[in-house]
Amino acid sequence: MNVVSLHAPRLVGDLMAVEPVLIRADAGLGDAAKLLERHHISGLPVVDGAGTLVGVISQTDLLRARATEYLWANWQGLHVKHLMTSPALTIHRDQPLTVAARKMERHHVHRLVVVADSDESQPIGVISTSDLVRAMSGLPGDEPPALPPETIEPVEPAAGGPAEVPGFGDSDGE
Repeated sequence: MNVVSLHAPRLVGDLMAVEPVLIRADAGLGDAAKLLERHHISGLPVVDGAGTLVGVISQTDLLRARATEYLWANWQGLHVKHLMTSPALTIHRDQPLTVAARKMERHHVHRLVVVADSDESQPIGVISTSDLVRAMSGLPGDEPPALPPETIEPVEPAAGGPAEVPGFGDSDGE
């Protein structure tokens, strides 16, 4: 039987990366790429000059620029604000991990910016799919949950079923 520890993370705040690495919207794309590489992360919350959350830029956004001829030709003149996803998808630290997982799945994203309870424009952390998978790997039990025994009734072949298909099930159809 699968039993989850009482100490297993259950809330976004239990797993989120605190003090997120941020980048300003007016920063160059090269600066974003360097931050991602230096910190071994795949996305950055984007803030304006006042520190207000305005979006997210990811490795996928930068890859799109590399794969799109007119963006790549203008790489040096582009800023984070030109490629970021806006608005950023956010969540609060007191939300259950299942809510975070469902939101990421529904929106096809790999991270959510955790925002302050008192100010939803203030990024205080990031939770990523990697954080969720890492937490799942620590759960007990690789076996499927125990299921009650079932009674399986035999199924009668339907008329026109496989036995009547030429070459299937008859000895002279080889």
